[in-house]
Amino acid sequence: MITTALTELLRIRVPVVQGGMQWVGKPPLVAAVSNAGGLGILTALTQPSPDALRTAIRETKAATDKPFGVNITLLPTINPPDYEGYARAAIEEGVRIFETAGNNPGQLIRFFKSQGCIVLHKCTTIRHAKSAERMGVDVISIDGFECAGHPGEEDIGGLVLLARSAQELTVPYIASGGFADGRGLAAAIALGAAGINMGTRFMCTVESPIHHNIKETIVSSTEQDTIHIFRTLNNTARVFKNAVSKQVVALERRPGGAQFADLRDLVSGVRGKVVYESGDPDYGIWSAGIAIGLIKDIPTCEVLLRRIERQAEEIIEGMRKQIKPTAKL
Repeated sequence: MITTALTELLRIRVPVVQGGMQWVGKPPLVAAVSNAGGLGILTALTQPSPDALRTAIRETKAATDKPFGVNITLLPTINPPDYEGYARAAIEEGVRIFETAGNNPGQLIRFFKSQGCIVLHKCTTIRHAKSAERMGVDVISIDGFECAGHPGEEDIGGLVLLARSAQELTVPYIASGGFADGRGLAAAIALGAAGINMGTRFMCTVESPIHHNIKETIVSSTEQDTIHIFRTLNNTARVFKNAVSKQVVALERRPGGAQFADLRDLVSGVRGKVVYESGDPDYGIWSAGIAIGLIKDIPTCEVLLRRIERQAEEIIEGMRKQIKPTAKL
C-alpha cells in the first residue's frame, strides 16, 4: 500500500484522482473509481442545472460510501453557468471535496474553504500554482503539456513542471497529463508528487459512460493521435485527431487565420457530446491526452487501480534495491 499526503488527506487507498471530464464524470464512473480506492470526481457542468447536480450527487452516494468530489471549471464564456448555484447545491448535499479549474477561481475557493472543504486546484504553470497556494487550496494538480483539454500556452512538460513544483510549492501536488499506469505513478512520486490525476485512462474503463466504440478507438490509437486546436486563439486545447479537429487546424492556418466565430459550429460542445453517445469518433471534437498511447485495454476501475497500485509498488521496491551500500575503505 502506497501512503502519501494525498491518501491521508482524502482518506483514499490509492493516490489516484479521476479528473473532472465533461460528459464523462457521471455517477457510475465516479462511484466505481471511489469504490476501487481512488477519488472519483463528478463534473458539475455536465449536469444541466444545480438541481440536476443534486440528483447526480445523491445517485453517487447511493452507489458508494467512499469519498468523492465535484469538479467546477470556470469557463471563458459570454453567458457563464450558475457557478454559485452549482457550488451551493454540492455543499448542501454534503460534498466536502472539490476540484476547481479555470480563470479567477478565488471567489469559489474562498467559499469552499469557508465551508470547511478540501480544494484541489488544477494549474498549468508554477506561478498560477503559487497563486492558488496563497488562496488556501489544499492540493495543486499540475497539468503538464501532455494533458487532454487545456494545457496552457507555455508548452512545458510534466517532467519539468513537477520538479519545479518540488522546488516552489509547500502544499501537496499531484501530477496530471500523460499518466495511465503504475510506472507513471511511481515516476510522479519520484518527482515529489503525492499522486496522479488521470482522465483519458478512466474514459477507457467498463464503467465509463461513453460509447464502447470510442473506448475501442482509444485502445487502437497511439500517442500520435492527438492534436492541438485554438493555438492561434491563445486558448490551446489538446483533442483527439479526427476529421473535425484537423479541419479546425486547417482553418486556423489559412492566410489571415480564423476567429472563434469561424470555428464555433465545428467545436460545438453538443457535437462532442454526440461523439460519446453515438460512438462516431469523427462527429465532433473530444478531449484526449497523449496517455492514449499507453492504453491497451478496457478494464473495470477496480482492476485498473489494483494493477496501477501493484505496478507502482513493484517499481518503487525495485528502485530501492538498486541502492547499494558504499564499500568502506
